[in-house]
Amino acid sequence: MKTWRRYYKDFLIWRTRHLKKTQILVAASLVIGLLCGLAAVILKNLVTYTYELITSWSFGTPDRANLLFLMYPMIGIAITVVLVKYVFKADLSHGVSKVMYAIARKDGKIPTHNCWSSLITSSITVGFGGSVGLEAPIVYTGSAIGSNISRFLHLDGHLTKILVACGAAGAVAGIFKAPIAGILFAFEVLMLDMSMFAVLPMLVSAIASAMVSYFFLGQDATFNFAITAPFALEKIPAFIVLGLVSAVVCLYFFRIEHFVSKTFKRMNAIWRLITGGILLGGLVYVFPPLFGEGYPALNKLLSGDMHSVFENSFFYNLSSNTYIVIIVILAIILLKSFATNITCAAGGVGGVFAPSLFIGGFVGFFVARLINTTGIMTLAENNFVLVGMSSVMAGIMFAPLTSIFLIAEITGGYDLLAPLLISTTISYLTVKSARKYSIYASPLAKHGDLMTHNKDYSALHFMNKRKILETNFYKLDINATLRDVVRAVERSSRSFFPVVDSENNFKGMLVLDDVRGMLFQPDYYDIIHVKDFMRYSPYFIADITEPMEKIVNKFRGSDRYTIVILDKGKFVGCLSRANVFLEYHKYIHENSDD
Repeated sequence: MKTWRRYYKDFLIWRTRHLKKTQILVAASLVIGLLCGLAAVILKNLVTYTYELITSWSFGTPDRANLLFLMYPMIGIAITVVLVKYVFKADLSHGVSKVMYAIARKDGKIPTHNCWSSLITSSITVGFGGSVGLEAPIVYTGSAIGSNISRFLHLDGHLTKILVACGAAGAVAGIFKAPIAGILFAFEVLMLDMSMFAVLPMLVSAIASAMVSYFFLGQDATFNFAITAPFALEKIPAFIVLGLVSAVVCLYFFRIEHFVSKTFKRMNAIWRLITGGILLGGLVYVFPPLFGEGYPALNKLLSGDMHSVFENSFFYNLSSNTYIVIIVILAIILLKSFATNITCAAGGVGGVFAPSLFIGGFVGFFVARLINTTGIMTLAENNFVLVGMSSVMAGIMFAPLTSIFLIAEITGGYDLLAPLLISTTISYLTVKSARKYSIYASPLAKHGDLMTHNKDYSALHFMNKRKILETNFYKLDINATLRDVVRAVERSSRSFFPVVDSENNFKGMLVLDDVRGMLFQPDYYDIIHVKDFMRYSPYFIADITEPMEKIVNKFRGSDRYTIVILDKGKFVGCLSRANVFLEYHKYIHENSDD
């Protein structure tokens, strides 16, 4: 009787013989999409049930005025920290950045536990009030599903990366019911090339995931929005102002992220939890919209229900005062950046996807309400909430197309495509001029792990210098004579020899042609010294830590075919032009669709 291992082996043999790469990818992407859709449904329900559970208890006063809300965020983060440290035993923070790292450095390989670990921990963090989003965890989950299905099918690194992208696209499509935004997310944020070979499986995955989400969660859009005031050309200056204000808020978010991260790193885990829990509990108690993702508050802004936004807060009785409203909205915008980053720094699991939408919506309302108060012009505040969401998201994530089409898909707001383009582009370009990398790419760029859309750059950037290094050289001592050169020629097929001292410090290179005429004159063997004929030029020397693109530049415009590679002055080998070219060609071939 066959065992499951034998059936598995037979399946792999059948797959290799009968299925083409395209067929494998489409079939796998369909399965990935269905699983991503289920994962999105499970995550949404876990958060909902968690919230309903904690709000069913009361102490002193009902609902959000409940004093227990001062402690809920700390409890959620504490449970998350325990699960991460003692159950999953892995760092689950910065999910999108980890997916990018896996694509860049690990051929798309992601541990199996990530198929569910982020779901569990993020639902607890957000359900208990952690002021972060569920999108980064679901992207990590979807990418892990794609990676592990690829591993099950024994696919190569290039196909694995495509299935990881299918998982990410399916995750975004499932959580938002927005397939186009899911595909654009994989392109803009994960830095993957868009080709028909890769787009087809991503499209299948995104559509399948969205359909599963529609089936279980209904056809209602994530945000309820109805255009009551169509776009008019005379409103363009206001949308330009919104783009600029959004950019300033994005830069503020980056500064707060750096400050909070740096501050919390000085603490041990216990103090991070206590400090973060107390601060976050106080923030969500005073400003209830900061609790969790904050999507209910965004929906209320979009529907124009300002009073409901202030519900259960100390400012509810003042919600009819325009100036108080503007001040409170500004406070929420500024404090959301703190709440999100405190949640992550204290040990919670979540992302900045939802917070960027939340901040953007409140920025849009703030700008519109401020302009309406001045009487300069009359603006539809819900339109500005919508456009602000896209503008801030683009500035934080460096993903303008994803932002525009996500907002258009999840709200049905295609009639506002023009102002979406105007404000989002201004915000993105302004932030891009001040910062080189997005919130996701920044930690990878610091360690040289960032993949880009430039295949030439990526091929050189990720080339393993030690892997293609030639080390089979016969080294000559700095005090060697011509007799030693003769012995070296007998034992080596090389036409040049590195010259080093007793500690292997590189001193120069002896080229055989320079002494060839004296090799057959024994009288010179003990008279001629290597150091008298060796060559030394910084132009053909590089350190092992130098970027590959800088080393390649030494080949250009010269007749050099070999570069000497040193490690802190010590000789480690040589890089040949031929080997660099072969490795470059191999990378391009492995990451192409031919």
